[in-house]
Amino acid sequence: MSSPITDIPVRGGDILAVNAPAETERKGLTKKEVAADHPTWCPGCGDFSVLALYFKLIEKRKLWHEKITTVAGIGCSSRFPYFVQANGAHYIHGRALAFASGISLSRPDLHLFVFGGDGDAFSIGGNHFNHTARKNIKMTYVVMDNWVYGLTKKQTSPTSPLGFKSKTDTWGAVDYPINPMKQAIAAGASFVARTTATNPNHVLQMMEAAMDHDGFGFVECLSECVEFYDGAFDAANPRKGGVFNEVPKTHDVTDEMAAYKLAGEPFPGNFGIFYKVNKPTKNVKEAEIVKSFQSKVTGQKDWQILQKNFDRMK
Repeated sequence: MSSPITDIPVRGGDILAVNAPAETERKGLTKKEVAADHPTWCPGCGDFSVLALYFKLIEKRKLWHEKITTVAGIGCSSRFPYFVQANGAHYIHGRALAFASGISLSRPDLHLFVFGGDGDAFSIGGNHFNHTARKNIKMTYVVMDNWVYGLTKKQTSPTSPLGFKSKTDTWGAVDYPINPMKQAIAAGASFVARTTATNPNHVLQMMEAAMDHDGFGFVECLSECVEFYDGAFDAANPRKGGVFNEVPKTHDVTDEMAAYKLAGEPFPGNFGIFYKVNKPTKNVKEAEIVKSFQSKVTGQKDWQILQKNFDRMK
């Protein structure tokens, strides 16, 4: 009996579907098998928590090396691909989502995770964030927001609060910070959630929910920079006298205006899923377009298709 046909194209010659390998029971990866280089973050950095939970997610959900792709841009948090023993790329500053979009559209069978920081995501990568969200390209995007540029040693970032003193604003930041949750909702992201690195169980829940969502899943994770913004998120940490307010159980995650209003509450705000709706992904739309055009050239060789196109240009 032949194996089932997948919808993954093979590049080269005629673009045809390929036979998927027969499914067999496999043991899930362990942390030792999925961990690569030792993380080089500063001791106490919140990013350690997110990485550990990513390993736990991979182990818990039995994701195998050939089914995981880890992509990141530039910044402290964007070192993620170095520390994960799986396919992935450490891409250029702010362009991780553009690179990841190509992976998602060409390999929809992969579990695609993108990691970044507030500078990489909302400054140089701001437009990519907006357009990836509105196109609803299937992937999970986790942004570790620490309210400061850490890798380049304390400059004001797009999320730094008013009055924050840094090397670029020694007098205190005067530019209004962006609200990542509001931006994601307004841009059209179909899944928007918020968590904090100091609550590991919650981080894992949000990452799993985002991964299971069929569309663009965005998770803002507060991740303290102990070197350049120590104590930034104490107000959200019960162990330091703060409060961890979960999204009210009465909140309707399909109500965009309610989600937007929730995102506007003063810090520390709420944590959980703010917005979640099901709508067609770009992956599905692109597949339909490709299928439509392929049906018009059924049985023809690549060179014949090219020849017809050249003939039309005469």
